[in-house]
Amino acid sequence: MADFLRFRDDAPHEEPAVTLDSFFEQGHASAVRIEPGDDARRLIPHLDRLELIEVAFERFRDGRGYSTARILRESGYTGELRAAGDVLVDQIVHMRRCGFDSFAPWAPLDEAVVKAALDRYDFVYQPAPDGQVPVWKLRHG
Repeated sequence: MADFLRFRDDAPHEEPAVTLDSFFEQGHASAVRIEPGDDARRLIPHLDRLELIEVAFERFRDGRGYSTARILRESGYTGELRAAGDVLVDQIVHMRRCGFDSFAPWAPLDEAVVKAALDRYDFVYQPAPDGQVPVWKLRHG
């Protein structure tokens, strides 16, 4: 069982993430935590100096974190993007597609089950920041 899952080759970022408001007050933090309701677009001018953005999932059924991830990845963020909180194994595939590359779930996840979920489907049906080509585009060019 894993308390923390990471799909990156670089070293994990050790600095604790500060709140979005603290980030703008401090000016020197390289890790930020985005809470539900925070506007991730405020970070766009600062993406080049951030090494970690942690997105809080207070409830598994709150999808705002998916939009946050997509906004950040489509805006060019290449650093670690971590989903933290109420993260369930059946969400991992969708979270990876949106751009999350690390996970800090409240409850440990079985790595074999996560791997099976990630390997389950060979094709995707919609475009996403992960760069996978949708099956309809493969079929029809």
